[in-house]
Amino acid sequence: MIIKRRQFIGAIAGTAASLALPRDPLRAQDADLPGGTFWGTVPVPDADAPSVQGESVAIARSGILPLVPRALAALDKHSAAIAVRDRIGIVDFSQPSREARFHIVDLASGTVSAPLLVAHGKGSDPANRGIAEHFSNLMDSEASSRGSYVTGELYYGKHGRSRRLVGLDPDNDRAMERGIVIHAARYVDPALVAVQGRIGRSQGCFAVNPRVITQVLEQLGPGCLLFATS
Repeated sequence: MIIKRRQFIGAIAGTAASLALPRDPLRAQDADLPGGTFWGTVPVPDADAPSVQGESVAIARSGILPLVPRALAALDKHSAAIAVRDRIGIVDFSQPSREARFHIVDLASGTVSAPLLVAHGKGSDPANRGIAEHFSNLMDSEASSRGSYVTGELYYGKHGRSRRLVGLDPDNDRAMERGIVIHAARYVDPALVAVQGRIGRSQGCFAVNPRVITQVLEQLGPGCLLFATS
């Protein structure tokens, strides 16, 4: 599907005067629990659209509005490698791990998923303070890498259903070689935020809570952009 830029810009403009939603990782991470929420829809939803459990969250109210132009620039830069251009993932590593900093954006409607907790690598946070301070593309660094990724195939590994990632920039082009993927991990738990003020660390992968992995893998199917920045 081709991005309808005017529709997207209009969706942002229509809510630009709204205040950013407060970040609440405990509430956000319960997104897919029974009776909970995951995906945003426009205020007047399309009656023919598939039903997805979701909370209506406009991009301008999500707190990621400043990152969207950078993600769109990455989408254009890597257009030859990205087949699906109406949905992208954005991870904001400038936020500490206690914050819900993983967003899935529907570019056609200008809406965004409820933000999710996501881990960064041990090598990015050697002191385990919950803040990604260093980034690396080197083998065995166990660090997160910034840049643009295209989502690849599903596979079953030691963390269950996971999705491979291909790095598209010099800062992350060894992602496949390093085994950087999207997977579930029990250490990405809002209960840990409440107890220790941070979640656990990965070996550089984008690890999410097991309760939301199904939705994340479905919403970011193969051929999508995942943009990680700090």
